[in-house]
Amino acid sequence: MFQRRPSGPATARPGVRRARTRPLRSVLVAVMAGTALMATATPAIALPPPPPNPTDGQLDAAKAQQAAVSAEVGRIAGLVAAAEADLERVGVQAEAAGTAYLVAEEALQVAQGKADEAAAQLEQAAQAVAAAQSRIALFSRDSYMNGGSLTQSAALLSAEGPADLIQRAAMLDYVGANKVDVLAEMEVARVAQANAESVARSARDEMAVAEESAASAKARADAQLAVQQGAYAEIEAQKATYETQLQAAQIQLLQLQGARDAHQAWQQQKAAEEAAERAAAERAAAEAAAAAAAARNSSGSSGGSSGGSSGGSSGGGGSSSGGTYVRPTSGWVSSCFGMRWGVLHGGVDIAAPIGTPVYAAHSGVVQRAGTASGFGYAVYILGDDGYVTVYGHVNRYFVRAGERVRAGEVIAEVGNRGNSTGPHLHFEAHPNGVLHGGQIDPVGWLRARGVDLGNRC
Repeated sequence: MFQRRPSGPATARPGVRRARTRPLRSVLVAVMAGTALMATATPAIALPPPPPNPTDGQLDAAKAQQAAVSAEVGRIAGLVAAAEADLERVGVQAEAAGTAYLVAEEALQVAQGKADEAAAQLEQAAQAVAAAQSRIALFSRDSYMNGGSLTQSAALLSAEGPADLIQRAAMLDYVGANKVDVLAEMEVARVAQANAESVARSARDEMAVAEESAASAKARADAQLAVQQGAYAEIEAQKATYETQLQAAQIQLLQLQGARDAHQAWQQQKAAEEAAERAAAERAAAEAAAAAAAARNSSGSSGGSSGGSSGGSSGGGGSSSGGTYVRPTSGWVSSCFGMRWGVLHGGVDIAAPIGTPVYAAHSGVVQRAGTASGFGYAVYILGDDGYVTVYGHVNRYFVRAGERVRAGEVIAEVGNRGNSTGPHLHFEAHPNGVLHGGQIDPVGWLRARGVDLGNRC
């Protein structure tokens, strides 16, 4: 602010005091001289002009204009809120479409396995039939060479003596028994072959249905993603326009109020709030990093099992079967678990700047890391407690499938990939080792294990 210096009127006061003993004319001359002295005594720093004194009509017009602009600001704020709701809706629907594709993909893999097993059984049955047919052909050849085409009576009557008769009778009994065995084996082989062919046909039909379902789900997901990308662009453009209009309306309102200092105070307050948010984010990040380090140390020293064995410590409030648990990242909860617009938002969204560390919430083995439909990049961890945790929309990931991680270990960083409306981590929890589907509320799951994400959800 400006520092005011003493101005002309301070030098005119002695003349005024001397005018008390002079006639009225001398007093008027002295006052005029003092006024002239004030006009010529210009300070070293120019002072801002005094504010105007508006009339009642000007004040009423300013108040009416202020009310109109305030109403416009409220209308635009409503449009911004609607645009943000649309962004969240299409994001949730895109994630659901990606999950549906992954489920269909798993069904296709299961059907393929059944088809492979049926094909192996069919091959085994065919080999058994071929072996039976070969034995029958061999028996027929031996019978023909040994005169097997004769009747049993003829073979016995043509014996040359008692010894030959006994030998031929034994041979006929042996041949009959073996013929029955071979025919029985061949019948069993043919039944097995028919069963294998039936199973193979059923498996092929099931695989065809699974393939068709997967292809249909993928086509729907691709179409929905294309539509949503266009919707994102349009809504983002609208949001930018609304925000620009909102900022202009706010500035105009402040100008109509005649408060340059108020606008500066607003800027200072905003800067202070941003600084406070940054400080809070830094504190939260530091606390999350400290908790993760403590979890890593705890899991590394709990019986050599990374703190996640069924008999390990609960890790400061965790369940007895889970080991140590930590907050997956710092930041604030921006979206909760639950149904949205007819589909399930299967996790909790934690907003944080891009590059914020993402920690393994529990100890376990990485099942999948990399591209995931809807998430861009995602990491899936099967914990020692049997639960699968999912970390979606990450910017980069630092683990690979098959790698063992400890609770609190840095596995990725927060990003904005896939169907995302802003930098955040999408975190899910799945019971019974299921990678896709069957999600439960991860906020309650973590709270039951001593980790609190806040009271928003």
